Amino acid sequence: MKAIEVPEISGAYLFEPTPYADERGFFCRTFDADVLRSVGLDPHAFVQDSLSRSAGGVLRGLHLRAGAGEAKLVRCSYGRIFDVVVDLRTNSPTFRNVASFELSGETQTTLYIPAGCAHGFQALTETADTSYRIDRPHDPAEDVTIAFDDPELAVPWPLPVTSMSQRDREAPSLADVLKHKES
Repeated sequence: MKAIEVPEISGAYLFEPTPYADERGFFCRTFDADVLRSVGLDPHAFVQDSLSRSAGGVLRGLHLRAGAGEAKLVRCSYGRIFDVVVDLRTNSPTFRNVASFELSGETQTTLYIPAGCAHGFQALTETADTSYRIDRPHDPAEDVTIAFDDPELAVPWPLPVTSMSQRDREAPSLADVLKHKES
């Protein structure tokens, strides 16, 4: 497994596993504490694993956590997703940058998203399973959502949206979220 720095988002990394393929299929390591340590991340900081299953075209996000934020390791374990990260850390050299990735069950690449960044994804296949490993227990009172179609972010979602939560449909603009964050 190797760690690749994401230049558009300070502190973000892609972790690419080394698959071992044979006639049975493949095997790969999707989490390696030593590789995380090698880029300054504490592997013991992650306290909760979650999984979402989405149908093709489903869009989830853009989400982040208020307060101390939430760091995440995100991996598409089955199917393919279009994954988006927005840096909302005002002290970051990449503040307001947007980066997108295709994550898939074929590659099993994991994306590390630092606390203070918004995250969302769209399922590109009929079924897409997305695994999350987060660094603090989820508290719904700290949930923040930003409009997926905010013109300032101009995220190039690849498919028409087939479904999303009511919370995501009614999400405020980035400007409104940042204004609220400052007050």
